[in-house]
Amino acid sequence: MAKKKIKIKWLSESEEHDYPAYQSYLNLIYDKSAANTYVEQLRRAPISQNKSKDIFRASGLSLPGISNNEVKKDHQKIEAGQKLSPILLIRDPTHGKVIIADGYHRLCVIYSLDENAVIICKIV
Repeated sequence: MAKKKIKIKWLSESEEHDYPAYQSYLNLIYDKSAANTYVEQLRRAPISQNKSKDIFRASGLSLPGISNNEVKKDHQKIEAGQKLSPILLIRDPTHGKVIIADGYHRLCVIYSLDENAVIICKIV
């Protein structure tokens, strides 16, 4: 039996409460100046689209599983037809990877539903 295709709805911009969260994350990886620069670049970056499987491959990260609470919350949002914030990505050419600055759990749940799903994202 084929899986039911779930329509994922997206916001055109990140929600304001997302910015402090990914600022905090980026402050762990980069010095404050670089983190601030990435935050400003992501705020201004245009929307793009990539497949969930490609983002995972580029990030080198693994899936946390559907038992993760944040993944469950995002799955409930999708089922309820709520719009999701775009996933925020930073290219790290030094390591040949993409850093998921914000949206890792959203990406996980979408990948679990359809690895070929198109993800709305911003990338710098």
